[in-house]
This record gives sequence, structure tokens and C-alpha cells, in this order.
Amino acid sequence: MRQDIQDSTDAGRGSVAPDDPVAQDTRHVLHPWADLTVLGKQESLIISEANGVEVSDSRGKKYLDAIGGMWCVTVGYGNEELTRAIAAQALKMAYFTPFGDVSSEPAAKLAAMLAELSPGDLNRVQFTTCGSTAVESAVRIAHYYYASQGRPEKHHVLARVNSYHGSTFLAASLSGKAVDRTTFHYESDWVHHLENPVHDPDNAQVSAQERVDALTAGMEAAIARIGAGNIACYVAEPVLASGGVLVPPPGYHEAALEVCRRHDILYISDEVVTGFGRLGHFFASEAKFGIVPDMIVTAKGLTSGYQPLGAVLVSDRVANAIAEAANPEKPVFSNGFTYSGHPVACAAAIANIEIMRREDICGHVREVGPYFIRRLRELRSSPIVAAVRGDHLMACVECHVPGEVGPTARNQAMARRVDAYCEEAGLLVRPYENLCIMSPPLVVTKGGIDRIVDIMAESLARAERDLGAGAPE
Repeated sequence: MRQDIQDSTDAGRGSVAPDDPVAQDTRHVLHPWADLTVLGKQESLIISEANGVEVSDSRGKKYLDAIGGMWCVTVGYGNEELTRAIAAQALKMAYFTPFGDVSSEPAAKLAAMLAELSPGDLNRVQFTTCGSTAVESAVRIAHYYYASQGRPEKHHVLARVNSYHGSTFLAASLSGKAVDRTTFHYESDWVHHLENPVHDPDNAQVSAQERVDALTAGMEAAIARIGAGNIACYVAEPVLASGGVLVPPPGYHEAALEVCRRHDILYISDEVVTGFGRLGHFFASEAKFGIVPDMIVTAKGLTSGYQPLGAVLVSDRVANAIAEAANPEKPVFSNGFTYSGHPVACAAAIANIEIMRREDICGHVREVGPYFIRRLRELRSSPIVAAVRGDHLMACVECHVPGEVGPTARNQAMARRVDAYCEEAGLLVRPYENLCIMSPPLVVTKGGIDRIVDIMAESLARAERDLGAGAPE
């Protein structure tokens, strides 16, 4: 639980002790998703060191990192082989422009590796800086694809309620989490959100097939309303991650892809979280969900979080059509970034893939992932647990005050209390609304999983006792 602090006169002038990272952070850093009501008045947890599946704060306290940084860490913290690859590339050539007909050896090699790992004909790669810029680039590619065919009106985009695709303007507009919609501006004229596709067998009132049929009918109705001739693409996470680890019913993605194919709508699979081993495969689209999309977006686990990097994998069908239809008077594909294919970041990704292959990280996840979910599901016996959802090494525990449903104020307070007790006991989970979300580094062992679940169980028990004493307000 973070400690509130008082502004000092010196802090107000911007002067803080040079050896006090907590004070420096409090005075100067504007964090992503910061609570602005306590800006400059609340201490942050300063993480100073990390090794394996553990991190240490600036005061020396260790925690088991059950969120993998931010869905990122695959090979664990402090991997010397990966860090040596970063250092070697930085010494050899830290950077050069990626624009036009210039590239680097690491970017070329990584693109070939990604083409080999990806399903179907997704053989063309555009590198970006992160998941947000990768999603934005994928949608722009879809726009370019149809405009190059003389159909610029085909630019609307389908996304989903409770989805998360990033925080750049377009990616944030695609995201469907109501809690994230604040006083920023968002595109609303040509971005449309379909129903959240979650199907929780424990609480569902209909069968999985009935749910698929209803979701497909809703998608068809939206397409009929907007007009298939106006829609460029559909953007979907295989499992909705930040929105609450929402797992669709079996067959949903296959049905959605069939609808897209029938209406000439490109299918973009946002695998920023589900890719690179989180579900036991380098890419989950085909291996777990039976689809070969037109584009796959990846980031996070691509470098195990050691360097910022994103990528869009584009099918030959789409890439070749764009090239063939290029306007000779304006042939330039004007999308990219100063740090696209950054050689140091690509070197990190190459080393990460080599380590994952050699150590069979995906196989390890397929072994321990079901154990993680089985152990977490034991927590359903707690009266303050509304649901446990997940797939392999992405999961969440939904907290509630018995009798209350959804992210009410009391339910969110309950989840914050559980999170605080976990942190006190040396476990970091990610609080979101009334959820405790977990995505541990992929090298976590069954012993580490036991520790996660045991601490979570005790934290739930403490919060339940508090409820009996009049908490959690």
C-alpha cells in the first residue's frame, strides 16, 4: 500500500535530494495511468533490482513479480545471455536510420525469424516501437490496402468492449475499457465496439456454442448497420488481457474470422500479450484458436521486456496487393518511426527467441500453465472471490463483497485491500477495478506458483476478516 506524503517547500520549487529516488519520482514523474488526485503527494514503489522471477525495491525488500513487469517477461530477469547480446550490438552499432532502403542486420534477421514463427503467409514485418504503435500501424496498413484498391471509404474499424490496444490516439480509440475513457479525445465516427466476448463456464447461463452464435449474430448486425463496404478491419485480442483476462468461448475466433472473410474485412490479431509464450506458443492465433489472421501484432514478450520493440506481421496477400497497387506518383508507404527496427532492440529479440527455443520456454508454459490455473481456482472457495479466469500464465481473481456484482466502489476497495496485503507479503499482482491480475515471468516454477497462490489465499482471508469488521471502505 503506497504511503501518502506532504509536499515540501523545496519539492514545490523542484529541488529534491539527488540520492532520494522516491522523492525525485514523487516530484517529477507523471506515470502512465497515474491517479491525478494524489499527484505529488503519494510515494511510488521504486523497483531497483530484478533477478529470475523476483524484484527488489529501493529499500531492499524482495517481491515475487506475478505480473511479469507488464505481461512482458519471458526468460526471467537478469538473463546474462540476453543482456550480453544487447551490449554487443550497442558497441557494434547502436543505431542507424531505418527509413527508405536502409536497414540493419539485426532487423533483417529478426524479420526472417518472425516469418518462420508465424502462421500461414504472414511473412512481411513492419517494426514499431511498442504495442500501441504496432496496433496503430496495423490499422493504417488496412486503410492503405483498401485505399490503394480505390476503396478509401472502406476505413471503419471493429473492436470490442473491454479490449485494450494501447494509448496512442487511434489505439486508445480502439480500446473498449470504459474506465480508461477519461477527458482525452477519442475517435468515435469510424471506430465501433462489439460486445465483450467473454464466456465464463462457471457463471454462464448459456452453452459455449449458444454464446458463439449470439456473438456472431451481433457481429453480423453491426456489419449490416455500418455496411461491409465501409469496414476495413476487425482488431481482436485472442484473450482480452487488461480488460480482465476475458476468455472467449471455443470456436469464437474461427466464427469471427469466417464472418470477416465473407464480408472482405481484414482480421488483425492483437497478440501483444498472448504471443511469445504466454499461452504456451510463440503465437496463439493458429496454435490455440485455429485461425490465420491477415495481420498479427506483437510486442512485450518479443524482447522479454528488455528493450522496447513492437512489430506487425503482414500476410503476403495484403503486402503484395499493396505493392502491386502502388501509385507511381506517390509510391511511398509513409508509416514508420525513428526507432523502427532499432538494432539493439532487434538484437534483444533475437537472443530472446534463441533462448526460448533452446530452453523450450513454450513447452514449460504448457506444463506449468494448467497447474497455475488449477491452483488459482482453489481460491473460488473464498466468499470474497466472484470468479477466477485465465489461460496458462495469464489469469485474474475477481474480488467482490458478497451480493455485489461488478466494479462497484466497495468491490474495488476490496480488490485494493487484497492487493495491499499481497504486496505486504512480498507478492506483486496488478490491481484493476475489482480484479487482481497475474501474468508471472514464463520461467516461473510450480514452487513459485504455489507461493503466489498461498500468499493470495492468505491475503483474501485477511481481507475477508476485515469485511467482517466493517471494511473494505
